[in-house]
Amino acid sequence: MKKKNLSIILSVAVVALAAVLISCTSSDGIMTKKKGVYTINTTTLSQDIKGYNGPTPLIITIEKDKIVKVEALENAETPRFFEHMTKGGMLDRWNGMTVDDALNVKVDVVAGATFSSNAIIENVRLGLNYYKEHKK
Repeated sequence: MKKKNLSIILSVAVVALAAVLISCTSSDGIMTKKKGVYTINTTTLSQDIKGYNGPTPLIITIEKDKIVKVEALENAETPRFFEHMTKGGMLDRWNGMTVDDALNVKVDVVAGATFSSNAIIENVRLGLNYYKEHKK
């Protein structure tokens, strides 16, 4: 009898673990969830959104419907202009905002990096809309 109970407990544990693993990742690779923290990778979402020299993909981290951090991924933008924009705090402008507030805020572009700024703003918007539509 004890062997049967142990077998049932192990089966339930395996099913529970599988359910947790499935809920932690999405099949499309755009959004993952781990311990209540969502991470959105805009690489495939924003293939058609170009900065000055090409796509400007981002990682957006969200916890409890608030943006924790926006990070730039590898891109082909001119390093000097892109660094000026990111060191100027553009990526930090959404930090601490709720997703809804961030979708409604007007973020100004950084002078001298208009194309890159617009691409980042659009990437954030796409990533946040994806989050709203797909979060569990």
